Amino acid sequence: MKSVSFTPVPFIRKHFNSFQTILIEFMCLILIGSALLSLPFASADHQPVPFINALFTSTSAVCVTGLVVYDTATQWSIFGRTVILILIQIGGIGVVSMTVLLMIATGRRIGIFQRLTMQDAISAPQIGGIVRFTRFFLKGTVLIEGLGTILLLPPFVKEFGIWKGLGYALFHSISAFCNAGFDLMGMKEPFSSFTHYYGHTWISLVLILLIVVGGLGFMTWQDLLKNKFRQRGLRLQTKIILCMTLILITLPFLYFFFIEYARMPLSERFTVSLFQAVTPRTAGFNTMPYNEMSESGLLITIVLMMVGGAPGSTAGGMKLTTLFILLASTHANLRHYSNVNAFHRRIEPDIIHNAFTVITVYVTLLLIGTVLLSGVERIPVIHAMFECASALGTVGLTTGITPGLKTISKIILIGFMFLGRTGGLTIAFAMVSNSKRVQPRMPSERITVG
Repeated sequence: MKSVSFTPVPFIRKHFNSFQTILIEFMCLILIGSALLSLPFASADHQPVPFINALFTSTSAVCVTGLVVYDTATQWSIFGRTVILILIQIGGIGVVSMTVLLMIATGRRIGIFQRLTMQDAISAPQIGGIVRFTRFFLKGTVLIEGLGTILLLPPFVKEFGIWKGLGYALFHSISAFCNAGFDLMGMKEPFSSFTHYYGHTWISLVLILLIVVGGLGFMTWQDLLKNKFRQRGLRLQTKIILCMTLILITLPFLYFFFIEYARMPLSERFTVSLFQAVTPRTAGFNTMPYNEMSESGLLITIVLMMVGGAPGSTAGGMKLTTLFILLASTHANLRHYSNVNAFHRRIEPDIIHNAFTVITVYVTLLLIGTVLLSGVERIPVIHAMFECASALGTVGLTTGITPGLKTISKIILIGFMFLGRTGGLTIAFAMVSNSKRVQPRMPSERITVG
């Protein structure tokens, strides 16, 4: 049986590499979502929205960001909200993964090109077993989102009734696991997210659990299950992800608990502080308004948004492993070590170069976007930086300026959301030829740094 084309258009496989294929499929999905959201019956008032706003919403959903120019609950009809939920689900598990799922369901053969594209899409370490792994994380997605729906069902059914409560539980379970940040709580107050539930421990903890599970990635969970949650035998990447996750939850939690929300009652402070420490990486829900947060709190949140979650997860950002390699390399350099080691393993130089490339790209874009957004919108630099970091990290948190942005600012954030979801290296590799270039070896000369 011959291998079938991986994409709907046969020439894509022939003329584009795997990285370019990933970008093309994301773009196609965003445009389809934009067209559907532009239809009159996608809006609650049956009036078509401007295409730029439909494009912004579709990009935010596909890139599982959560930045919105309209309140999701009040602007969109049931059809519009369903489109957004489908875009979130496909964007969360990946367009390529969804295509592989359809091929598996229809019994079609998955060739080497499809496997290579899948490997690049989910940052898998090797091509072997990629189809089996795809089945594993698709089943896991259904299981976890289903469990999240069940756990959210009691409080939502109690408040909204059976059918509406079920719809709310399903929507927010998928949105939380996919780290999307879209919510339907605007019927209480537009753009309020979960601020009306800041004292509801059960809802907060369920959402935190879904966010963390989605942000760890299924490669991490597969490794943990394979080794029965024992440290011995875990891959280096798994150890780094678990270590960095623990650190980047604990340290911000302590800041929020003892400084930012120190005046809150102790019964509410723990849950609020934990939620605000978890959600920037990269869920987009919030139980406290960010326009009331101190500048130091906003700066900490910006750092967390830029870092994001684990490679191959539903989270965006530079990734936990990138930050770890930066810190490990700095430590090795300060101690004059010849190699960068972690957990009794050596990190290869090309991995270190990739990490520094990613950080340089993200920080450069953040600074450029901050200057442009602050100048165009005439807003404080910290608010502009917060918005740009939220888009680049595919987070969706905002200080409240998103709905009033000018068209040029929306275009900037659309580009940032797309880059944040697909990854800086994916776009860079998509822009260059598949063949390696032989660079002439120049004479070396030392320069002073620092």
